Amino acid sequence: MSTAAQTHQQDLERLKSLRYMDDDFMTVCLADNFEGVELILRIVLGRADITVKSVRTQELMKNLQGRSAVLDVHAVDSANQEFDVEIQRSDAGAGAKRARHNSSLLDTHILKPGTDTGDIPDSYVIFITENDVMKGNQPLYPVERYVVIGEEKVLFGDGSHILYVNGKYKGNDEIGKLMHDFRSTNPEDMNYEALAKRARYFKQNEKGVAVMCKILEDMRNEAAKEAAQKAELKSARETAERLIIKGKMTLEEIAECIPVLSLDELKEIEMRVMQFV
Repeated sequence: MSTAAQTHQQDLERLKSLRYMDDDFMTVCLADNFEGVELILRIVLGRADITVKSVRTQELMKNLQGRSAVLDVHAVDSANQEFDVEIQRSDAGAGAKRARHNSSLLDTHILKPGTDTGDIPDSYVIFITENDVMKGNQPLYPVERYVVIGEEKVLFGDGSHILYVNGKYKGNDEIGKLMHDFRSTNPEDMNYEALAKRARYFKQNEKGVAVMCKILEDMRNEAAKEAAQKAELKSARETAERLIIKGKMTLEEIAECIPVLSLDELKEIEMRVMQFV
């Protein structure tokens, strides 16, 4: 068997093991899947009135003044409420500051120039986590802001909502059945057809399998490219360190010889290495 054939076979085996709990697979399955996204939002929010009118997956939400973010699933409903659904297999990726950042990005995206702040629709940041990151053995963890008045806490009501969904929850209710589907590798073992049919297409249909194999190939190539870039940058920095220590070239001359490093980066390297010379 050729190397290409072996790689393709490995991709097919990997495809069998993918679940909605894997963000790359989930975003493919939920792309333009209004029915599936509505199902998830209605169950985790306990609301039957959500009608999704827009779904974008892996959407880059830019922040011109700070750090941008790529949202796994960004949905808007008929009331213009905005939803960010994130899959987090690592506990570290579901931290409180990450939730705050995503929530602020949604608000920045919603609020257009000239819009009155009183007209901002509600926004929801929903983390579906593989582990019970809150350690409370609960299916859901709603996060809301409160005003403390003496010994009383009153809901602030700013319309910004954060929700953690415990992916380990196995109850026999709707949340438990939904999390079962997120953990399942077999579409035939899923409870909800809106999720099963898309998983079935990408795992069993010839065209869907071809799409997923191409995605896996692109991911592999991108990972190899990033690894090569990191190796090149590491080598460039090591070379710059040696040249700076020898002291026979100015930083400007080194920058001309090593174009991947900016003059500011070279200044930082110089400050660091000269401490030990």
